[in-house]
Amino acid sequence: MIKVGLILGITGACRTDKLVNLTVDDIEDVGSSLITNIPRIFVVTDVGNMLELFRKYLSLRPPHVKHKRLFCTTKQENPVGKNTMRKIPSVVASSLKLPDVACYTGHCLRRSSATLLADAGVDITTIKRHAGWKSTTVAEGNVENSIENKTKIANQVLVGTTTSAIIKTVNVAKVIFLLILILKIVQM
Repeated sequence: MIKVGLILGITGACRTDKLVNLTVDDIEDVGSSLITNIPRIFVVTDVGNMLELFRKYLSLRPPHVKHKRLFCTTKQENPVGKNTMRKIPSVVASSLKLPDVACYTGHCLRRSSATLLADAGVDITTIKRHAGWKSTTVAEGNVENSIENKTKIANQVLVGTTTSAIIKTVNVAKVIFLLILILKIVQM
């Protein structure tokens, strides 16, 4: 449940209440990706076997569960509540032995999504559209100043302009970082 919640939360920049209320009918498996409508449409592709994790989680759902909510407890088959969903980032941070575990709240899923997009060079309009923010100020406030972003700025200051070599290095580093993160999530 934690892995699927993390995948959907970050790829869709979801609030925890949206994840809590997500139903099995809100997700369409089209083979090469998942299309989710909650009410913003977002797609999950098969990077790092994410679709396999989702399908495995869905296959573990007991057939006699009376509710349609996607996330349910394994023992009681009750729907997962908002407090459990909010704890997903802190559980992941704890398993990765990160400092200040209590700082990782449910909102980290939306912030992580926005930050990953900003680090990839996506414009603020696309980030706003993806997360459903109307205000540029709110969108910019939800983008963390990551070390990667600070490194890009430092390179721009020191070199004058971003060269294609710097962009390629940053993109390779980002891909490696995301793959390591996904592998850690899969292995949890």
